Amino acid sequence: MASTVDCKVVLLGGPSVGKTCLLERYIHGRFETSSQATIAGSFASKRESLANNAVILGCWDTAGSERYASISRMYYRNARAAVVCFDLTDRSSYETARNWVSELRSAEEECKLYFCGTKLDVVQKKPELREMDKETALELALDLQSDYFETSSKTGENVDALFKKIATDFARWQDETAVKGIQNKESIRLHQSSWKKDARVRKEESSCCLK
Repeated sequence: MASTVDCKVVLLGGPSVGKTCLLERYIHGRFETSSQATIAGSFASKRESLANNAVILGCWDTAGSERYASISRMYYRNARAAVVCFDLTDRSSYETARNWVSELRSAEEECKLYFCGTKLDVVQKKPELREMDKETALELALDLQSDYFETSSKTGENVDALFKKIATDFARWQDETAVKGIQNKESIRLHQSSWKKDARVRKEESSCCLK
């Protein structure tokens, strides 16, 4: 029987980079052209069925505005994955990506990163509007030890692939953690067994000396 695990995901990035639209497309499969700015944080979840288990992605859409920064930081705690978004048509949103990563790392050092360039449909239709080339973004993703996706919330391109990758990576991490836990327990058991054996030998040797 397949097991089910929960993975907390946070969406980070400046205002108007498309975090809310990205989550709306993933959760509901639709595109809202007039979405309002996120004030603090909103939550939605979706189940991803994998080969041997299932992962429920609990996604937090955080506010990108600086005035809500302190509130947004509250959502970083215990996050296992973070989607750092920037707008492919806005270089400044890309240049602040490292700031979001640094802020996240200060709260959750082991959180897995996913770098996401949004509004892919816009630059596909009008290439001259692209301000960030894919090669440069890939270099940053590599430097941050992150995966990189270019997505379109309007057409849905690469959106499901992004979140499926998050679920797959988390399930793999869970399996590896479980294996390490078993190995650590076995190591502790062997260590304790060896210690008891050594203690018994020392006691026997001590008894012999007293005879």
